[in-house]
This record gives sequence, structure tokens and C-alpha cells, in this order.
Amino acid sequence: MDTISTPQPIRGDKGATDPGPRNVELDLQNPDIFTPPETDHGSLPNLKFSFSLAHNRLEDGGWAREITVRELPVAKSMAGVNMRLGPGVVRELHWHKEAEWSYITEGKARLTVVDAQNSVFIDDLSPGDMWLVPAGIPHSIQGLEEGTEFLLVFDDGAFSENETLLVTELLAHTPRSVIAKNFGVGEEHFANIPKSEKYIFRLPVPAPLDVVRAQLPDRPPKRPYTYHASNLKPDRFPGGTIKTIDASIFPETTLSAHVIELEPGGLREIHWHTDADEWTYYLSGLARVTVFDATDKARTFNYGAGDVGFVPRTMAHYVENIGNTPVRFVNVFNSPHDSDISLNQWLALTPPDLVRGHLNVDDTFIKALRREPSPITR
Repeated sequence: MDTISTPQPIRGDKGATDPGPRNVELDLQNPDIFTPPETDHGSLPNLKFSFSLAHNRLEDGGWAREITVRELPVAKSMAGVNMRLGPGVVRELHWHKEAEWSYITEGKARLTVVDAQNSVFIDDLSPGDMWLVPAGIPHSIQGLEEGTEFLLVFDDGAFSENETLLVTELLAHTPRSVIAKNFGVGEEHFANIPKSEKYIFRLPVPAPLDVVRAQLPDRPPKRPYTYHASNLKPDRFPGGTIKTIDASIFPETTLSAHVIELEPGGLREIHWHTDADEWTYYLSGLARVTVFDATDKARTFNYGAGDVGFVPRTMAHYVENIGNTPVRFVNVFNSPHDSDISLNQWLALTPPDLVRGHLNVDDTFIKALRREPSPITR
């Protein structure tokens, strides 16, 4: 092994070489786990899992993979699914015991929803757009001309994409005579209903949105189930941008989100969330995150495209771009309105003598504290 070009778990006079066997590629992807910074201390649970390590369910024209408490045990409040549907491919009519939040990462998708008020909602979504379908509400998803890929987040870490309630399974497990009586037609009309789930399957690309809407009653819900965040202008700060999507602009949602881009060298400042866990999907770039908890515990993780991170409520953390390209990620919170505490603002709004007495800092530090929000810096 070339010990000069291969990373070694050595920091100053601590550590020693690792002659192997070892997975060098993983060590290179996780330098702050392989050789933790000196500030790490104590024991925190694993806060990282990659979709690349998740079982991929290959279906007729698409695929799905999930990260739940089985893969990331600390994430008890939220689970995630990464799904791909080819052109025209359908995620079949279904409903969940959990609320479903989604973010489109590639291509275009059509969401169809019918709710308890018999409202009809159909909308086409592009990259950066979102939806929220509440628990129990039936819906389906279909890829448009170029197909689509998207992230789904559910408000229960024990959720599994393999245990949703499907229209095909409902009918497969209902006596044929009951189905006939329910719909008012003879049993012979149900001779070909599927004997098991379809889940993901191919159909032609659907007709344009206005054509499909015209086939159904004009009965939209009081509040839309989608939000076109691709049209939302981000807030810009030194070092990057943030889009905040919560119930104040998307009233139907029960989960809130930040869509963040950090420029090279950018830092999502040290902060913590007062009333929600943070489930994060990294879209691009290389990031470093240190998470701090009570009783002198801290652990540092590295994240790249396709990785998922989790930070429990009230644990302090930051996100730093340590690469040469932008870091893009989506934070999802299990609350309709996220709130966080900035370490910088907290100290800026505390009497200076108290800050000096705690931290033994000088006036230069005191004057540098920011009283106004600036969640991204460099």
C-alpha cells in the first residue's frame, strides 16, 4: 500500500498507520470519520447513511430505495425514499398511514390527488417543486416526457415504501362478489384485475394537463397539495442562498424545508432547531458537519451527493463546504414551521460582560457578533 498517497489515521502524534485490510475509497469519502478532528469527543450515534448503500427495488420502468430506522436507527421521526419513474411510468394509486412530502430533483412528474371532500387535484411539477399529501389521502405519481426522479420524506422513521396501501392489493384481497356489488356491475367485468400489486408500472405519457383536467369535475381543493418552489426566489447571504418553504407560504404542508446552496468555503452557521429534527438529503458537493450534544459529546461527518444526514432536535451543528464546487442540500423538518437558534445571534444579544466572562474573548470578537440574521457566511 502506498502510505504516502493513501490516507492514514494520524493526527499529530496521535494514531498510527492502517496497513489494512481496508476500504480506501470509503476512507477518502469520510476523512473526518477516519481521522476525526481533535474537537470530536464522546459517543454520538451514526448520523449518516447513503442511498448508494440502500437496497434498490427495480420495477417495470422505475426503481425505489429507502432509508428508514432500519438503515439509520437514530432517525425515528422521518424516513426517506429516492424514486425514479421513466416516461409515462406510474407509481400506482395508493395511500399511506404517514404524511408524504416530496422534492423533485430531475425531470417532470404529475401528481393526482382525490381527498376526503371529493376534491380533484392534478398538477405537473418540475425540479425544485414540492408536494405534501396528508396521511390517508389517495394519490398517484406519473413520469412525464423525460421521466422524473424525486425525494420522498415521511413523518415516521419506521415507514416503509414496501408497506403502502395499494389499490391493486385492495381489490386482489376483496371477494369478487363484493367488488361487483360495490361498483354495480357484474363479476365478469373484474376477471382480469391483478392478483398482486403493480406498484411501479408502464403507461403511455399522459395527455397535457388541461386535457386531463377537463375529463374530471372542476372541484379543486381549498388548498393546493403542491408548491412550485422552483419559482421561489432564494434569500442570498455571503457564502450562499436559502429557500424556506413552510406553512406560511405552503399552507397544506406539515413538514417544512430549507433548500440551501453553499458556495466553496461557505458555512451554514452553528445553530440548532428548537422544535424539530432535521433530515437532510445532499444533492451535490462535499460537506463537513459536526454535531454537538450535552455531556461533552461531538462527532464530525462528511457528506456528498446521495447521502442522508440526520440531526436530532436541539443538537448544535453547522454545514461547511469543504470542496471546490457548490454544496446543495435539502433540509426537511418534522414541523410545519422550523425555528432555529443562531449561536452568533444568541451571543450578540447577550450582555457583552457575560460573553467575556464565559469565553475569555476580546473586544474584536464582541464587535464581530451579528445581531441580525445571517445564516450563511464564509
